[in-house]
Amino acid sequence: MKNVVSGSEAATPLLVKRLDKKGLSGAADAGRALKEQVAANAIARVNWPEFPYCPEVSFRIGHVQDEIWLRFDVSEERVRGLETRLHGDVYKDSCVEFFVSFDRVNFYNLEVNCIGTKHLGYGPSRHGRTFVSPEMMRLIAAHSTLGDKPFEEKDGGFEWSLSLRVPTAVFMFDSLKGLSGLVAAANFYKIGDALAVPHYLSWAPVLAPKPDYHRPEFFRDIRFS
Repeated sequence: MKNVVSGSEAATPLLVKRLDKKGLSGAADAGRALKEQVAANAIARVNWPEFPYCPEVSFRIGHVQDEIWLRFDVSEERVRGLETRLHGDVYKDSCVEFFVSFDRVNFYNLEVNCIGTKHLGYGPSRHGRTFVSPEMMRLIAAHSTLGDKPFEEKDGGFEWSLSLRVPTAVFMFDSLKGLSGLVAAANFYKIGDALAVPHYLSWAPVLAPKPDYHRPEFFRDIRFS
């Protein structure tokens, strides 16, 4: 994987580059812009040795002041995309995730499976999460190279990418005036909880005794330029 930041570098604050959205209209356009302008960061931390499988995964992140743009690139042996319900159990599928806190107390967990089904909650811990409203969820644009139709688990080796445009309005429990100059805390994940070979990868290490991504104490700083 070219231009991928190493795991040791991932422990330092990450600069989120401001991009120009002129002439770009959808999530696929945002993904192409990220690939051209932003270096990839590896999601390669195996935190729990009982789950050693480590597919090749990276993310790119940028912003346009009122939107966060994300692109995940994945190469894995098995892929599954069954969940189609908003706020459903996308983590059981081939799924990528972006957890972010703007106040260091509460955090959002944006989880999207390989066919673009979204889940976004808010709160201080994994318990008692509040879902972002369906009206706000419709503002998130997603594009997957695997399409948007559900399918059972398949094996044989797959490469896919998922691109997202996430307006700041969906972070509806915070009053964000803009992203430039903002410092937040975040982590990025790849999961496949119900696959024949489950896996749990992170960008920044998660020092928990068992798989648990809802651990904001292990988030790392990200800084929006």
